[in-house]
Amino acid sequence: MPNINSGTDLIAGIDEAGRGPLAGPVVAGCVMLDPGVLIEGLADSKKLTAKKRAFLYHEIKSKAYAWGIGYATADEIDEINIHQATLLAMQRAYITMQKEATHVYVDGLHCPTIQVPCTAVVKGDQLIAEISAASILAKVSRDTEMEAHHIELPHYGFNQHKGYPTAKHIAALQEYGPCKLHRKSYKPVKDAMTV
Repeated sequence: MPNINSGTDLIAGIDEAGRGPLAGPVVAGCVMLDPGVLIEGLADSKKLTAKKRAFLYHEIKSKAYAWGIGYATADEIDEINIHQATLLAMQRAYITMQKEATHVYVDGLHCPTIQVPCTAVVKGDQLIAEISAASILAKVSRDTEMEAHHIELPHYGFNQHKGYPTAKHIAALQEYGPCKLHRKSYKPVKDAMTV
């Protein structure tokens, strides 16, 4: 998958991780690859092993021209909804990158509000290297955060499911009720609050 940066056009890619979980933030990555440096193995983060993602995460951070990571918390998701929170995390990732792109490509159907031209690309994480790199940063950052939360909240099993609605997570939610990381506007969490 070739970089689309030419040196004169500075292209950034944005993708997110964590729209579907019941707990934790939604996290976005934004990456501008260096046109002279090829990072081998970039692909949609969901199609890579955890070990390969971790390797590429460090490669991207050390070799990309610029990168940023943005978060929207569970409270923000509850307040403004997951769609708006995802766009907010994307906007924050772009700002955190601290470089001005000439064009931004975003995985999916919608672009965040940023001050440069932006194009949404369905399955962009499979087509554009910058988006693939952003998907890896977002996924590894989010997974790492959820693993850290597992230390203080081990009974939910965040180290295994990362907040996604697995049978084990639903059972823990029903037994212990929601914690500060849970998205209170999501139905399974709401249901657990009334038990």
